Amino acid sequence: MPKLNLLLTGCLILSLTLGNISGAIAQQAAKPNTATLRTAKSTQMTKAVTAFLHTLSDEQRRQATFPFEDEERFNWHYVPKERKGLPLKKMNEVQRKAAMAILQTALSEQGFGKAKEIMAMEVILKALEGLPPENDRRDPEKYFFTFFGNPSGKEVWGWRLEGHHLSLNFTSATGEVASITPAFMGSNPAVVPSGPQEGKQILKQEAELAFALLKSFTPEQLKKVVLGETAPNEIVTSNSRKAMMNNPEGIHYGEMDANQQKLFKQLLEEYLRNYQPDLAGDLRTKIEKAGMDQMHFAWAGTLEPAIGKAHYYRIHSPVVLIEYDNSQTNANHVHTVVRDLTNDFAEDALREHYFKHKHGK
Repeated sequence: MPKLNLLLTGCLILSLTLGNISGAIAQQAAKPNTATLRTAKSTQMTKAVTAFLHTLSDEQRRQATFPFEDEERFNWHYVPKERKGLPLKKMNEVQRKAAMAILQTALSEQGFGKAKEIMAMEVILKALEGLPPENDRRDPEKYFFTFFGNPSGKEVWGWRLEGHHLSLNFTSATGEVASITPAFMGSNPAVVPSGPQEGKQILKQEAELAFALLKSFTPEQLKKVVLGETAPNEIVTSNSRKAMMNNPEGIHYGEMDANQQKLFKQLLEEYLRNYQPDLAGDLRTKIEKAGMDQMHFAWAGTLEPAIGKAHYYRIHSPVVLIEYDNSQTNANHVHTVVRDLTNDFAEDALREHYFKHKHGK
């Protein structure tokens, strides 16, 4: 009888052990492989870009494409100006649909919606400024698609969508999306003051979450958070090729209480969720590996949310910089930008890629 009990006990232990191993294997298998996801997303982008390019005439293709090494790849901006690339204005309906399909491979439903609304805001801005119909300074069709290099799973290549208050830059290398920044979104007006769409606010959450976080700080914490009573008149890094900023200022994540950390993460996620989940996940992982305690939040300008009261904030760590400025046009004009301080335009990733290629690794 003791031998039987011993045998049953052994069988039970073996069964539990095998169950745990099986569960662990299943759990591991359920975890998404980030490299696989990046490759899948790059493949989707490649297919969408290739499909779009096939719809173009020879002249349109010449206008839309550049060698990957061309300096035009770094010539990004968010003001209304003449641009290189193929604008929506010069596309037919089939081409426009194919162009927007490219954008959907990179942006989430949230981000795609914001991008479309930013373009459409040009109509409202034109009406508010009283511009005549023939004036095309404000035009929802003056958004340009530009491609660099040959879209392929084996080569480095990139693309950009850009126009007033919108600049989205993507780079792919060795079959993976290697960079999703710089990424600029803005809105003028920030809040539509009158007309049929009075009250419309495209970048509402970016403002409301930041003010909620600001209001949660104690007077002692605010001494660290607030850098000054006057907001800068623009995002500090502007349209620089490489964002350069001194050591992070403000309050760091570790000095926030649990509720403040939750609000901070919600604000951070508002920017990350503009991308498709796998692309956002790459940047999120980079932030977490650098350490959340490296994250800082800083503020300048008014502490009260109101049109006419300029304010600015930034989220800053050694690997990422997010800026928000609402100071122009009587503080009803928002600029936001996301910069990967280690890999804008995939410059760091490409250095590694070329090094390995050179040494045959």
